[in-house]
Amino acid sequence: MKKKYLAFISLSFLLMSIFYVQAQTTSNIVKPIDYFGFQPGSEGNLFTYEQLIDYLKILDKSSPRLKMEQIGESPMGKPMYLLFISSEKNIQNLDKLKVLNREIMLNPNLSPDEQAKLIEDARVFFLATLSMHSSEVGPAQAASLIAYDYATTTDPQMLSYFDDVVYMMVPNHNPDGMNMVVNNYLKYKGTKYEGATLPGLYHKYVGHDNNRDFITLSQSDSRAISTITSTTWFPQVMVEKHQMGSRGPRYFVPPNHDPIAENIDPGLWNWNGLFGTNMIKDLTGAGLKGVSQGYAFDNYWPGSTETCLWKNVMAFLTEAASVDDATSIYIEPNELSVSGKGLAEYEISANMPDPWMGGWWTLNDIIQLELVSTKSIIKTASFHKKEILSYTNNLCKKEIKLGATQAPYYYILPKSQHDQGQLIAFVNLMLEHGIQISQLKEKVIINQTIFEKGSVVVPLSQPFRAFVKEVMENQEFPVRHYSKDGPMIKPYDITSWSLPLHMGLKSFEINDKVADLGNKLGLITEKITISGELEADADYVILPVAQNKSFAVAFELMSEGQTVYRLTNDFESAKQGSFAVKLSAKNKHLIQDNLKDNAVFAEFSKEKIEGLVKLNNPKIGFIETWNHDMDAGWTRYVLDSHHIPFQLIRPDELKTLDLSAFDVLVFPSSSKDILLEGKRKGSSGEYNPSSLPPEYAKGMGKEGLKRVMEFVQNGGNVVSWGNSTDMFMSPMKISIEKEDEEFSLPISNISSQLKKKGLYVAGSLATVNVKPNHPLTYGLEETANIFYRGNPVFQTSMPGFDSDRRVVATFPKDNICPSGYMENEGLLAKLPAAVWIKKGEGQMAFFAFSPQFRSSTSGVYKFLFNALLMD
Repeated sequence: MKKKYLAFISLSFLLMSIFYVQAQTTSNIVKPIDYFGFQPGSEGNLFTYEQLIDYLKILDKSSPRLKMEQIGESPMGKPMYLLFISSEKNIQNLDKLKVLNREIMLNPNLSPDEQAKLIEDARVFFLATLSMHSSEVGPAQAASLIAYDYATTTDPQMLSYFDDVVYMMVPNHNPDGMNMVVNNYLKYKGTKYEGATLPGLYHKYVGHDNNRDFITLSQSDSRAISTITSTTWFPQVMVEKHQMGSRGPRYFVPPNHDPIAENIDPGLWNWNGLFGTNMIKDLTGAGLKGVSQGYAFDNYWPGSTETCLWKNVMAFLTEAASVDDATSIYIEPNELSVSGKGLAEYEISANMPDPWMGGWWTLNDIIQLELVSTKSIIKTASFHKKEILSYTNNLCKKEIKLGATQAPYYYILPKSQHDQGQLIAFVNLMLEHGIQISQLKEKVIINQTIFEKGSVVVPLSQPFRAFVKEVMENQEFPVRHYSKDGPMIKPYDITSWSLPLHMGLKSFEINDKVADLGNKLGLITEKITISGELEADADYVILPVAQNKSFAVAFELMSEGQTVYRLTNDFESAKQGSFAVKLSAKNKHLIQDNLKDNAVFAEFSKEKIEGLVKLNNPKIGFIETWNHDMDAGWTRYVLDSHHIPFQLIRPDELKTLDLSAFDVLVFPSSSKDILLEGKRKGSSGEYNPSSLPPEYAKGMGKEGLKRVMEFVQNGGNVVSWGNSTDMFMSPMKISIEKEDEEFSLPISNISSQLKKKGLYVAGSLATVNVKPNHPLTYGLEETANIFYRGNPVFQTSMPGFDSDRRVVATFPKDNICPSGYMENEGLLAKLPAAVWIKKGEGQMAFFAFSPQFRSSTSGVYKFLFNALLMD
């Protein structure tokens, strides 16, 4: 007995010594309040991205439980980081655990014994990405507190969780936007405009739409995050931390509301529900009210950060009710409301069992939600470690088996495509997504279709089968209803994202097993590049107009002072509208570098080319409002990535700017009211006050619009699409040589009439018939797929004096919607989708659709590029 007592005393002393050493170690770590000079979450206080990262670097150096590594750069060049927090042993063995994690998520060949051993040795990796929407400041402001708490905790229970779990934090998903929002808040702090909306986008290009970029991966910050789940760390659990409106529930946790994606394994939805159930239990247990589930947020479409759900990750989001950045708000009980999905009344319900009933709502309230919910996810991952790891490895096996035993088995993209560069872009994008992709090593014939050597094959028998199927097939929206025979649950966002259709690529779904096809495939392991090599004795290089990147090379060469011509007729295999440049000893290296960098498959000629017209590099004025103008931001991205220079113009500048300095003015889709007045109209028809500081809440007014139309009258060109076209649909007035002229353009928007007849378009792909050989349609095929929302709907009319019109793209008679969801689509039959207008000496191009929608419709970029070159 005495020996046992002494052993007990020794063990107790040892444990006390360990905790004492830990306490001494952690007591030397600087607290957030001491570093920042204020408690994160306190009233009126925010820190910048650099301040956050500098503090986390201090923690990284001070604590053996942390490790931080750079994962990429933001679009504006800020370094992006991934912070690992776990037990000291796990951090020391992080490289080994990374290898084990890849095996868990990607290896289908583990025997039961190998799997059991791997599960014992591996850890659950849990990724959290914070505040991608930069006005949603709470999660990133909570990051320092979370990291400090976990670096210094002596709680035995929490420490035991970190034996099982590696927590991975991206401290801020959008560093550029974080600084924009913080600096804007601090600029107006203490004034009447404290908490005012940031003027412009909180991102270099895409603003709120950064959460729509996880298929196309156009932005560098999106690629940095996607790499974590697609090609490097392969976490099993992922959460994206958001904020939502202020007047509803205080917090949202999974499960989602209907509809949900049908290609996702049912088990993933169950796991998401388990994490959500534990969160609402823990949040409510901590006295935090107003937590909801199954409310508002569906999950049927990929494109958000949670797109890794299609890659076998238990991925979900949380949403906290917002404040005015760091300024508290007071909400009266009668101002609280909910709508539709999951909560019909703001009352006690299964989806919100403990409502918050109003009062002060603060940034610190949001931070408390983040602290408790993050700990809850870690706890759940620890409790269910073995189940999570076994499930995800078994799901890998299941998806591979489904791809081998259930149609479709392959998608094949023929080697020859209308735009050959698009096939390269597709292959390289799929590699970024971690998709296994191959090329045919020889010609094969499948169902009487010949596929040449070099055709691209995407097999379904691979771990990320759900992602492959989702982005390769045509979309059919999963229609669900609130009750039997009741109203349909409308989509939260878009309903089409098929990569082949959006990129203008031919793709064949193979639904029959093909014997021995696997032996005819060569795995593609590296991104495809081309040499750009020139023919030695050629006099001209020809840039085929069918290739998007030919426009990029043409604009880049013009910017470099090179003379670029355009073909007015077909020449050999080169089509009308293609570009030609005469080769010389001085420009050969420049041209070769541009062909290589832009992956353009050029043609060459030793003969003189007749019918060349010199191309002038147009001076482009680009109109972007201050009202978080995402379509404009996306357009800027597409222009920049195709080397097309422009000058940014704010609408109110059109009242005074010398427009004769420009050749073309571009109006991306934006509200007519915002463009004209800088404010939106409410349901009463009156203008609502702007949430922007007054110097930014300005429009061009009638005077600015008059000056734009006088610009056209005198030979300038205008390109407009989507909502901005409404500005040109009403009667207008211009002054010509001191005489006023009243006129209407021969085009109108009849969408409101068709809506009354039942037209409903839920962000879908629509097929249009293209007028061949028109300057606006050079390089396009006879049919094209546009992304369309049902407004505007054009109708042309007989032109008045000094004007004309041509319809250059038309909705077909039937089969209008190849992917997505429309109701009564027949109402669009034979109506215009793109119209060319002549007024005076100038030209106007109107598109009912966004020709670059979220940089995802590269199959129809040429509508935009050609419009910029109207002459």
